[in-house]
Amino acid sequence: MTPPATPVGRRRVRQQALPGLLPLVAAAGTVAAVLVWLLVREPGASIRLGYAAGPVAMAAAFLACHRIGSMIIVARPVRAFWRLYSHSAICVGIGATVSFGLSNNRPGISPYVAGPMLLGAVLLMLGFLQLPREKRSMLRWAQILLDGATVAVAGALIFWYVLLQLAPPGIDTLTQWGAAIVGVGGLIALVVIGRAAMSPASVVDPASLRILTAAPFTGVVASVLLIVGGETGRLWLSVLAVPTVGAAMTLAAYRQQLVLGRPDGAAKPAGGRSVYQALPLVAVIATAALVVSVSARQLDAGPRVVIVGAVLIAAFVIARQLLGRRANDRILDGVRRQQAELEHLAMHDPLTGLANRVRFGAVLGERLDAHLASTVLLVDIDDFKMVNDTMGHAVGDQLLYEVGQRLRQHSAVTHLPARLGADEFAVLLDTDEPDEAEAAATHVLAALAVPFRVGEHQLLAHASVGVALAGPGDSADEMLRNADIAMHEAKAGGKASWARFEPRMRHEVVNHARLGSELHNAIIRHELHLVYQPVFDLVTGRMAGAEALVRWNHPTRGTVAPNDFIGVAERSGLIVPLGSWVLREACEQLAAWRAEHGDTSITSINVNVAARQLRDPGFVDEVAAVLAETALAPENLVLEVTESSVVDGRQVRATLEALHSLGVRLALDDFGTGQSSLSLLRAFPVDVLKLDKSFVDGICEGEDRGRLAVAAAVAQLTEYLDLYAVAEGIETAEQLERLRRMGYRLGQGYHMAKPLPPAEMAALMVRTATATVAA
Repeated sequence: MTPPATPVGRRRVRQQALPGLLPLVAAAGTVAAVLVWLLVREPGASIRLGYAAGPVAMAAAFLACHRIGSMIIVARPVRAFWRLYSHSAICVGIGATVSFGLSNNRPGISPYVAGPMLLGAVLLMLGFLQLPREKRSMLRWAQILLDGATVAVAGALIFWYVLLQLAPPGIDTLTQWGAAIVGVGGLIALVVIGRAAMSPASVVDPASLRILTAAPFTGVVASVLLIVGGETGRLWLSVLAVPTVGAAMTLAAYRQQLVLGRPDGAAKPAGGRSVYQALPLVAVIATAALVVSVSARQLDAGPRVVIVGAVLIAAFVIARQLLGRRANDRILDGVRRQQAELEHLAMHDPLTGLANRVRFGAVLGERLDAHLASTVLLVDIDDFKMVNDTMGHAVGDQLLYEVGQRLRQHSAVTHLPARLGADEFAVLLDTDEPDEAEAAATHVLAALAVPFRVGEHQLLAHASVGVALAGPGDSADEMLRNADIAMHEAKAGGKASWARFEPRMRHEVVNHARLGSELHNAIIRHELHLVYQPVFDLVTGRMAGAEALVRWNHPTRGTVAPNDFIGVAERSGLIVPLGSWVLREACEQLAAWRAEHGDTSITSINVNVAARQLRDPGFVDEVAAVLAETALAPENLVLEVTESSVVDGRQVRATLEALHSLGVRLALDDFGTGQSSLSLLRAFPVDVLKLDKSFVDGICEGEDRGRLAVAAAVAQLTEYLDLYAVAEGIETAEQLERLRRMGYRLGQGYHMAKPLPPAEMAALMVRTATATVAA
C-alpha cells in the first residue's frame, strides 16, 4: 500500500529542509547584494566589493552539497554525486577568490581563474558520469561521444572564427583563450547533464539536474560576453556569474533534500526529451549557418549554391530523424517510469515507505567497507502477535505504519530507519560511541512509548531494542546478528528495554544452539530420565502424590542442570517432544507403581506443561491417549502450568478448558509471583494452587510479615474456593509446622524428601504408607 501523507511526515520534511535552506538564503542573498551594488555603484568606484560575493556564494554551495553527500540515508551514487559537486564548488570558489584578488574588468578570463573553474567543470561532469546508467552498447557509447565531439567542435569553431574575431583589439591572447576554453567546457557540460537527466537509471532528482544546468549555461554566457561584451556587460557578468552559479547549486541541493525527505524519496525519471539533448543538433545548425555565412562572403555563386543545398539536405535528414524518434521516446518514457518504480519497490518497504532489508544492508555494508562509524539499533515490537490475533491484520498493518512514521520522525537526518520485515525495524546510526548509541536507543523507546492512534483505537507498542556497534572486521550480516542477539537479551530481561551487544552474548547463543542440538539427540538416545519429588499430606505424613522432574546425564558434560536445558528446549521448540516424553514416562511409572504396590501407591502424578504444548491443538488428544494406554483415570494426572502460560492466548485457554472437562486436574504453579493471580482463578479452571517457595522462605519467626500474610491469605482462599493448596520448598521443621497451623494440607520440599529415582521413590512410598497405617 502507498503510505498516506501525514502531518508527522510533513513535519519531518520541514525539519530536514530547514538546515538546507540556510545556504540557499545565503547564496541568493549574494546575488541580491550584487544587484543592489551594481545599481547604486557610482561610476569610477572600486569594483572589488562586487567580486567579494563570489567566494561567499560558493562556500554556501559547498555546504549545501556536502550535507547531502554525508547523509547515510541517501543512496551511495547520490552521495558520491553531491560530494563531487561540493568539490566542484571548491574549485569554482578558488577561481572566484583569484578574481576577487585581481578585481579587474578586462576582457577575457585570466588563466589563474580559468584553470580552477575548468577543473570545477571537469568534476561536475565526473559527478554525472558516476551516476547509474542503463547498459549501453558500443554503438550507443559511440553516439554519445560523437554528440560531445559535435558540440565541442562547433563551439570551438564559433569561438575561434566568430567571437575571437569580434574581440576588442589589444586583448591578451591568453585571456581570450581562457574564456573560450571555459565556454566550450560549459557546452560539453550541458550535453553531459542532458544525457544524465534522461537516463532511466538516474537516481538524482531530475528537477535538481535541470537547475544545475544554470552553472555551465552561466559559464557559456559569461565567456561570450567577456570576449565580445562592452565594459558594462563584462562587469555585470564578472560579478554576477559566480554568485548565480552558487545560488543554482544551493537551490538544486535544497530541491534534492526536499525529495529525499518524502516517504517515496526516490528520483523519478524525467518525461519527454530534454532540451539539452538537442545541443548536438543546435551545434550542427550553428556550424551550417557558419558555413553558409563564410561561403556567402568568400565563394562564387555556383559553389555557394552547392553548399547551401548540402546544408538544406542535412537539415531535412535531421528533421526526418527527429520525427521518427518521437514515438520511440514515448515508449521509452513509459519503460523508464516503470523501471524507476520497480527499483524503488526493490529498496523500500511498501507498507511504511522506509528502507527495506536490502537497502539497509547495502548502506551498512558501504559504511563498513569505508571504515566509517556505524551502529545498528534493531527494534522489535513486543507482543505484536497479540494485536494481530485480537484486532485483526488490518489494524496490525496500520500500527506498523505508524511505528515506521514515528521512527522516521524521531531519526536524525544522518540516520537511516528501515523495516526489516514483520514487526522488526532497524535504525542505522553514524556513530560508534557507546554513550551516543545507548542514548539513541533510549530515545527510540521513549518515542514508541507514546500511545498510537490507530483508527478508533489507542494502542501501546512497546519495543525491545538491540544495540550493536561496529567492530573491527564486522560485516553487515554480523552486525545485524549481533543486534538481534542483543534484542533477544532485552526481551529476556523483561521487554520494553534495550541491551547492548557484548561478545559473551554470542558465546551464550552458540552454547545454547549446541546444547539444543545435543538435547535433540539426548531425547532420541534416551539420555534423559525422571526423578520424583514426593508431595506429602502435612497432617498424616503420608505421601499423597509426586512431581515428575526431568534430569539429563550427558555423556561428556555429566549432569546438566534443568535450568540450563529447559530454557533451551523452550526457545528451540524441543519442549514439545520433551514434554510428550515426560508425560508418557510419568504416567507409565504411576501405572507401574499402582500395579505393584496397590493401595500403598500414590494416587496422582504431577507433570509440568509448557505454554508451547498448550498451544498445540492436538495436546488434549495426546493426554487422553496416554491415559487410555496406561489405564489411568483422568484424576490421577495433575498438569502444572505457570501463570505466564495461562495468559498466553485463546488457544491455551481452550486447551485448559478441554483438559478440565476431560477430568484432568490443573495446578497453578508458583502462585503469587505474577500480577494477575486472583483474576486467573475466575477466568481459568484451576484445582490446585502451589504456593511459591519465595513465600514459604519468610514465614517463620516473623522474618517477613508480608510473605506471612500472603501465605495465610492463599490458605484461606483455597478453603473458600474449595481448592487444594500445596506449599513448595519446605526446608525446615519450623516452616512445616507453621504451614500446618495455617491450614495447608499438602506440601513438598527438601525437609521431607529430595527428588528421588523411581526405586527409592517406591520404597519411601511404601514406608510412609505403612507408618501411617501403624499409627
